[in-house]
Amino acid sequence: MMTRVKGGDFDKRRQQMIDEQIVWRGIKDSRVLDAMRRVPRHLFVPPEYREMAYMDGPLRIGEGQTISQPYIVALMTELLNLKGDETVLEVGTGSGYQAAILGELAANVHTIERHELLASHASAVLKDLGYDNIYVHVGDGTCGLPEFSPFDAIIITAAAPEVPQPLLDQLADEGRLVLPVGGRFSQVLERWQREGDQFNHRVITSVAFVPLLGEFGWHEDKWRER
Repeated sequence: MMTRVKGGDFDKRRQQMIDEQIVWRGIKDSRVLDAMRRVPRHLFVPPEYREMAYMDGPLRIGEGQTISQPYIVALMTELLNLKGDETVLEVGTGSGYQAAILGELAANVHTIERHELLASHASAVLKDLGYDNIYVHVGDGTCGLPEFSPFDAIIITAAAPEVPQPLLDQLADEGRLVLPVGGRFSQVLERWQREGDQFNHRVITSVAFVPLLGEFGWHEDKWRER
């Protein structure tokens, strides 16, 4: 868990973000809302974008990546239905903000990022905030982290052509997986749940994410074609 950081005007903006962007759109899980009230989103974005940290949209964080719109972070997190005792895998650490939200809600979080620079920066911010239950890894997230599986929940924060089979294999029984699926111009958010050897899934809503690159994701040339 993090050490609470006071941010003056940023605290007010964060509360306004919750009320006007997240609750208003129908997010009801009180644990998710409380986590988003606690985590200082502005500390996860580049300094030049700090004043825009609580606006209703994504922001660039370097390496061609973004920090997701606050509402999408809340929605994907709520869909995981976390109770507090889970081990969670996040694919696509990015800024580290989503990992921090997960760290407030689960026992342990493993997050993997293909860009070493982003992983290093996210790890430093998470450490400064006092999270001791979040573990940052560098590698191909489409392969997951089999050495730490099974996972009670998996969240993928980039668009895949289809759900990566290794991640389904690493999902615990009754575990939930949330990810965007699609190409550059058409994506949907999906929720998968394991029931023994079977998987049930449903489509939630249309979304727009950067590509999930890797062995079981998009290849850059194929992504450009789509």
